[in-house]
Amino acid sequence: ISTNTNCSTDISTSTNGNTDISTNTNCNTEPVSSVSESLMPHFAEPIPNVTVTVGRDALLACVVDNLKGFKVAWVRVDTQTILSIHHNVITQNPRISLTYNDHRSWFLNIKNVQESDRGWYMCQVNTDPMRSRQGYLQVVVPPSIIDKDTSTDLVVREQANVTLNCKAQGYPEPYVMWRREDGANLSYNGDTVNVVDGETLFITKVSRLHMGAYLCIASNGVPPSISKRVMLKVQFPPMLSIPNQLEGAYVGQDVSLECHTEAYPASINYWTTEKGDMIVSGEKYEAVSVDDGYRKYMMLKIRNVAKSDFGNYQCVAKNSLGETDGLIKLDEIPAPEIPEEAYTSTEHPVLKRKYASLGNQISNSGLGEWKDSGSYNQNTSYGYSEFSPGNSVAIQSCQPHVMFSITVFCLARCLVVR
Repeated sequence: ISTNTNCSTDISTSTNGNTDISTNTNCNTEPVSSVSESLMPHFAEPIPNVTVTVGRDALLACVVDNLKGFKVAWVRVDTQTILSIHHNVITQNPRISLTYNDHRSWFLNIKNVQESDRGWYMCQVNTDPMRSRQGYLQVVVPPSIIDKDTSTDLVVREQANVTLNCKAQGYPEPYVMWRREDGANLSYNGDTVNVVDGETLFITKVSRLHMGAYLCIASNGVPPSISKRVMLKVQFPPMLSIPNQLEGAYVGQDVSLECHTEAYPASINYWTTEKGDMIVSGEKYEAVSVDDGYRKYMMLKIRNVAKSDFGNYQCVAKNSLGETDGLIKLDEIPAPEIPEEAYTSTEHPVLKRKYASLGNQISNSGLGEWKDSGSYNQNTSYGYSEFSPGNSVAIQSCQPHVMFSITVFCLARCLVVR
């Protein structure tokens, strides 16, 4: 290093015309570096900003070329805390350590990162003037629900106003929304919506349709999102509807009566006869009740209806808030006639009488016998025919699955039904 001395001489003229020469020794000594800037320590790359989830480990890297005899230090900027100098860790924080290699790369390690670690970190080289680079450590926190500030399961009367609150924390600040657990739309302030944004869900004049489980969901882009389930129960007295208030049945038939009820708390449901007697399931009656949330389906099955079963039946629903009932009338209707196609030839009333008469004639004459024909002729016609002795005729069933016939043998001229 050489020294360049710059000195100046002042020349001035006095008022008497004389010239004064004075020497002002104002010399500035400036060092002139014989080492080029390219050989001085310099940062090979910027210190990258690092984002890490709370509880994980963070690594900040500082890469310096041409370090030579200079030293590297890590400093927490906001608190001006020296963390390390060259190979030595200065801070008393046990979560912070230092690693390095090739006298070029210097790594600041922070284990189990906490929110308090968020901020700027500086890597310094002790040149004159000092050289430095900074990197930012961002600590993100997944959302969590603050239970003490969040609503729990709620029971209210129908037509009351309801407020559900949900408070969440995290970094960045979480986004909070409400929705039904079953994914169904909900009536909210006159609109039908699927999701309500914000920490508060306010429902005016709540109805039984609002009853169910609600999810408060908090998310901030840091997995995982979190939710809390809040059950809303709406109390109301029983209500009842009857699909058919008039039912018809004929004697010997099985018939079913139906009632639909709604209530919360759950109602006690039963059937009564016209006389007010409670009906109990047994050989004659079968009472069935199926629950579906606050709805209930009631069915009364009456087996082998008799004349005494016709009349009024009552379905009843009761809970702590009230009771209701409905009336169903069971009337007698004529039994349906059996169509002729349903009879076989031996079952049909007319043919049965003809067979019986013909059988008696054969039996009394001693000249006839019952015999299976073993075949079926669709073209056979039935009526009156005249036969000679020794001839026979088969009277067969009209239905293919019933294969029998009557064969008549005549020794003399006779008239038979066929």
